[in-house]
Amino acid sequence: MKFGYTIIYVADVHATVDFYQRAFGFATRFVTDDAQFGQLDTGTTALAFARHDVASASLGVEYRPLNADALPAGIEIGFTTDDVSAAFERAVNAGATALTAPTLKPWGQTVAYLRAPEGTLVELCTPMD
Repeated sequence: MKFGYTIIYVADVHATVDFYQRAFGFATRFVTDDAQFGQLDTGTTALAFARHDVASASLGVEYRPLNADALPAGIEIGFTTDDVSAAFERAVNAGATALTAPTLKPWGQTVAYLRAPEGTLVELCTPMD
């Protein structure tokens, strides 16, 4: 078994892909012609986005969409970088909401938290050795 990808269900795939490109510098692998699905090049594990209607049809059950105005869902995506402060500033300038400024943890890792416009909780952190 391998962890293959994460899909975040969103209202607007193009807007979400654009934000993640501007905020974190990820390249687009592809967006379908009908903009139902898109995927970013994030390394060995892909980050993808699907429209809510596609998710509902695939799941066959109702779900609670992310909402940037509500409390964050109890899950996060994490991106590693050598310069958390610069990445945090870039993301906020691109439209992310700052939650926790970069903080040096007792184990030596620098960590920050923010929310993407669609409501996803994002951790930025230095790599662990």
